[in-house]
Amino acid sequence: MKIPILNNSHHAVPAYATDLSAGMDLRANLEQSLTLKPLQRALVPTGLSIALPAGYEAQVRPRSGLALRQGLTVLNTPGTIDADYRGEICVIMVNLSDVDVTIADGDRVAQLVVARHERVEWESVECLDETERGSGGFGHSGVR
Repeated sequence: MKIPILNNSHHAVPAYATDLSAGMDLRANLEQSLTLKPLQRALVPTGLSIALPAGYEAQVRPRSGLALRQGLTVLNTPGTIDADYRGEICVIMVNLSDVDVTIADGDRVAQLVVARHERVEWESVECLDETERGSGGFGHSGVR
């Protein structure tokens, strides 16, 4: 699948790291480094804009290593880029660690996954079919 991309950054366009990778790394496109204090959040630009086809979305997801080692994650996970959005892709980052963390130009800050989605039409009903779980909520299926 080919997707038009406008690259206004000074980095290469995102690419898959391996043949079986689901996501492509997004890089910070910064004029100067950005330091986030504990619990501080910031909008990190990538310099990229895309034109997805109808029926697709792009999901901005955290990078697991960045979250584990530095406590940086994507705040609205996953962030959704709709097919009709043409603006710059930016990543809402938050520092969940207890120390300052600096993001430098070119750092890999998130990953982008392109996925097909369906549109639904709601059908109002008087009741739903019964299941074994029923209306059991969080933790209903047990701890084992």
